[in-house]
Amino acid sequence: MAVAVYRGKGEIAVDRKPVPEPGPGEVLVEVSHCGVCGTDIHMVVEGWGRPGTVGGHEWSGRIVDVGPDVDTWSVGVPVVGGEQIGCGACAMCTTGRPSLCDRRPSVTGDGRDGAFARYVVTSAAGLVPVDGVPLRTAALTEPLAVAMHAITRSSMEPGARVLVTGAGPIGLLAIAALRARGIDEVVVSEPAPSRRERASAVGASSVVTPAELEVPPLPMDLIDEPFDAVLECSGRADAMEVGLTQLRRGGRLVLVGTGMHSPRLDNNRILLNELVITGAYNYDGGGFTAALRLLGTGRLPIDLLIEPDDVPLSGLQDAMHKLAGAELAGKVLVVPET
Repeated sequence: MAVAVYRGKGEIAVDRKPVPEPGPGEVLVEVSHCGVCGTDIHMVVEGWGRPGTVGGHEWSGRIVDVGPDVDTWSVGVPVVGGEQIGCGACAMCTTGRPSLCDRRPSVTGDGRDGAFARYVVTSAAGLVPVDGVPLRTAALTEPLAVAMHAITRSSMEPGARVLVTGAGPIGLLAIAALRARGIDEVVVSEPAPSRRERASAVGASSVVTPAELEVPPLPMDLIDEPFDAVLECSGRADAMEVGLTQLRRGGRLVLVGTGMHSPRLDNNRILLNELVITGAYNYDGGGFTAALRLLGTGRLPIDLLIEPDDVPLSGLQDAMHKLAGAELAGKVLVVPET
């Protein structure tokens, strides 16, 4: 089968590998679509990855084979997969936070090949059936679940005022999910004109450049119209630093995007205003099911969240560089070659 293999910083090559066989507790899925994640870009464009690996974890497809002890799934069923299931017994799992499970795999993955390939082997426990949603749309399940988890971490409800920094694919999903939750005042900060335009189309109440954000001079000072929460989706250190200055007293800065550089945060601003800084790692318990349900409601502007042209594995490297350079705004979906 065709696979996209990471060779070294900035480089992916299409190669061929044997179709894997599912083991106990596993299924084999023929990949329909696989999204390009910000983490994939870090691994390839910024060189975080390990040469020889096959990435891709935002996928949809159909089961084509099941492991010897799998009796809950059958061939032909459309699914999304890869959801990390907690152990169910540790302190985090029992309090409804499976993304922080004591036994969760490494953030760099579990060592198996991903879905930038024609077929992928995955745990049967992490599958969710797709019903009434096209498989192309269903490929948004994982990143939408991430965006929805960020909103959970923000504790925002209708009537809140939220700033989203970064209008790349995850930022756009966050905007759409906020609006679907009934949060109408969603301001977006984004440097790239094309992404600002896309953010407006997806549902932002207003868009600004980062330079337009007012920064108060002293740590006890607030901007004229502070936000209840900031969802930082760019992974940029300067966006994290500025995001902190945009909050009301008691506000929440949620770090959603990953980045290579650490911010310098004003401890006095945090102390004097009792600000909360938290991360959003992966998704809520049952996050895939909730995301699929939202995708099936028709309340999200799917055509604006996904780039219009899918790419083959041979186009993946170019797409990653365009995403890193903000030439593309929406989610890029890969359709593997046979």
